[in-house]
Amino acid sequence: MKTPQNKRSSGIWISSFIAIAFGLLTLKEGGLTLFGPPQYTEAAGQYVPFVLWFNFIAGFFYILAGVYIFRQHRVAAILSMLIALLTVGVFGAFAVHIALDGAYEQHTLIAMLVRSLVWIGIAIFVCRKLMIRTDEIIHG
Repeated sequence: MKTPQNKRSSGIWISSFIAIAFGLLTLKEGGLTLFGPPQYTEAAGQYVPFVLWFNFIAGFFYILAGVYIFRQHRVAAILSMLIALLTVGVFGAFAVHIALDGAYEQHTLIAMLVRSLVWIGIAIFVCRKLMIRTDEIIHG
């Protein structure tokens, strides 16, 4: 269900753009590492497979969330929250991997921190902007 507001605020435009751009970049980088020529896999170094696969698959959902954010559809709030929670969960599993002396690249640690913060920020913004509050449902 679309929210009553028809005008898109600059925050909606920016959040939508960030989500879609993040998704496209994630699919490009992850796709090249997973399916591209061997030099891309070698350049990735000691990547952690479950993190790479999660991020690659999440890239499709980033784009989907961005489209829903742009359309100001309330499902964007739920999808953004889910992306944020799952990203933080994978980041936690990655931290356990590191604590158990698993091989990893420093850029993966930084990327997961950035992904987590970006999606937490998007989820908070979108929830505040698009979710209908209980008092609006009760009072019409």
